[in-house]
Amino acid sequence: MTAIAARVSGDGLDYQALIAAPGFCLGVRCDDDEVQRIVFLLPSPEVAPKNALAAETVRQLTAYLGDAEFVFGLPLRPSGTFFQRRVWQQIAAIPTHQTRAYGEIAKALHNAPRAVGQACGANPFPVIVPCHRVLAAGGGLGGFARQNGGFLLDVKRWLLAHEGC
Repeated sequence: MTAIAARVSGDGLDYQALIAAPGFCLGVRCDDDEVQRIVFLLPSPEVAPKNALAAETVRQLTAYLGDAEFVFGLPLRPSGTFFQRRVWQQIAAIPTHQTRAYGEIAKALHNAPRAVGQACGANPFPVIVPCHRVLAAGGGLGGFARQNGGFLLDVKRWLLAHEGC
């Protein structure tokens, strides 16, 4: 699955909710017990939550969109490789209003920056696991959700500005 979905219906993706955000939309996939994935989408109309966990996920994401200091508390489905989970754990520890370079995370994990970037791109829970806080050496944006330009970099810019980074 790609990080961008231009269409909501007919694209094979089943969202339990869609949340409008400034210049983008967040698609929520979950069952009754765990959030499975959050996806950045092109702007589209909101879709009301289809279950209680989707409603709680919408509540928390909306709270974050209003206040970058909001702290998430959602049940996330375990996913990814051992290395990806280690990278996501490092990313989740980056405080709001701060960023880290791919190289800094790579050094902490005794790995290569490119591998960290690939793990960031595979993050199934963007915003909650704030991969937007990971930048290229020298403070450049780097990529975002496996993209190096366009729509998703605009989303990354917005998220960083929202957090005052």
